[in-house]
Amino acid sequence: MTILLIEDSRFLRIAIERALVKAGYHVVSVGDGEVGLRAAQEKTPDLILLDMMLPKVTGLDVLRTLKSDARTKPIPVIVLTSLSHANEAKLAEEGAAAFFHKSEKTLQNNSADLIQSVEKLLNKAKAKGAGPAD
Repeated sequence: MTILLIEDSRFLRIAIERALVKAGYHVVSVGDGEVGLRAAQEKTPDLILLDMMLPKVTGLDVLRTLKSDARTKPIPVIVLTSLSHANEAKLAEEGAAAFFHKSEKTLQNNSADLIQSVEKLLNKAKAKGAGPAD
């Protein structure tokens, strides 16, 4: 399974990518929204991890573009954010499937909580028959 990680923090991107690879996923990681959109359209990942605070194209604009494109609309998106919980309802309306709050917790236990969120969402998508095939 392929996961697209769109995160501008090089440190977090490397740490999350390592944890996902260790968990058995193929990871494509990029550092800005513009490249992230292009990668989503070209690679058709099984899941996208999307930071909200991105250079070039904001995370919200990336999410809106992904969900308005027939090719990328079925791909589940986990929003990585340090924003307040109040924004979750708005992001869910825009098409976010889940949320993961970035903090020191993100990196604890080899990002175990994040891996668990990824697996849960991928299993849910697989059960619905949504998302790209392996």
